[in-house]
Amino acid sequence: EAANCVRAHLGETGTRGEVAELCCNLDDMTPEAVAFACETLLEQGALDVYTLAAGMKKGRPGLVLCCVCRREDADRMARLLLLHTTTLGVRETVCRRYTLARSVETRETPYGPVRVKTARGEGICKEKPEYADLAAAARRCGTTLQAVEQAARAAKG
Repeated sequence: EAANCVRAHLGETGTRGEVAELCCNLDDMTPEAVAFACETLLEQGALDVYTLAAGMKKGRPGLVLCCVCRREDADRMARLLLLHTTTLGVRETVCRRYTLARSVETRETPYGPVRVKTARGEGICKEKPEYADLAAAARRCGTTLQAVEQAARAAKG
């Protein structure tokens, strides 16, 4: 009554998981204070931090500050948002997230070593040279960012 067979799938998969997105509205902070809060969140383990321009109540221009973090870090990150911003409340949304497996390799170029980030999975492969390494090499060697990037992409690690 049932087929006597086994089905197998060959291929790569990305990583699936859940993250928390914490958001708050800000209309009474200086840009420097917002930047400090964002830097602090990233230093403390946030996966991503970003701001969006928004119209606030009473017609005030403001922004929405969003912090994406691991679910187990949400309480700590929410506390940091409350501590380092003027907000009186933080909203939390749990989100599913799909990611590619990541690795970093250093490639030797005529301009010096350049780290290259690689992301793979789901039949996808992306490479991106590290900007800080490209910029440092371009300044040190008196060449363009594009020349160093081309050399990094052409080099094999």
